[in-house]
Amino acid sequence: MSVPPATEHQTQHLIISEVVGRFTSASNATFLGSDDNGDMWVYKPAAGVRPLWDFPSESLAHREIMAYEISSCMELDLVPETVEADGPLGPGAAQRYREPDPDFDPRQWFQDDTDPCLWPVAVFDLVANNADRKLGHLLVESGSGRIFAIDHGLTFHHQDKLRTVLWGFAGQPIPQACTDALAKLRDGLAGELANRAEELLNPDETEALRRRTERLLQNPIHPHPPEDRSALPWPLW
Repeated sequence: MSVPPATEHQTQHLIISEVVGRFTSASNATFLGSDDNGDMWVYKPAAGVRPLWDFPSESLAHREIMAYEISSCMELDLVPETVEADGPLGPGAAQRYREPDPDFDPRQWFQDDTDPCLWPVAVFDLVANNADRKLGHLLVESGSGRIFAIDHGLTFHHQDKLRTVLWGFAGQPIPQACTDALAKLRDGLAGELANRAEELLNPDETEALRRRTERLLQNPIHPHPPEDRSALPWPLW
């Protein structure tokens, strides 16, 4: 699917003026939509979320937005701009569309060992407590070659929920650039980002986010997989 390049600007609240396609492989209703400027967005209306036993369905849009907020605070630039949105199918979240490179196979990142280029994603997932880091939730943008991480509705639970394909980093020291990013997040959660966390998450989730960040700064080692629950998402792709 080829779309016009994104116009880089911050959007606080978005109106999707037209739905132009649907991502049929997504587990929840997910659409390609355009705004009045012709920019393309991945539009996820709240009404299209399937009920979940451990995450309130109505909260997934806020979790997607918070994922973008912490990626920006950490200066990782992993998550495409994600904002509150309204559109033909009701309110929800919208993420700026990034055209994936059709020739890139993410499995090559795991041929011998987990590629070090994925360290920022792994550390982001640790603080976001990502319960669904599938291989297909990582993409390389066509043209720029930038790595983006997408689909963050199952994040920020106050209980440990990490399920990821990135356990190849288990037991390894977190690189200095990533610990610097963690320090930026800690500072953000003591300042302006705290207000966004209060808006988008519940108090238990906000406090758990702070604890995860502090714990990693005090002991910057990637944890090992848990033994008392599933450590991998399903399906892996």
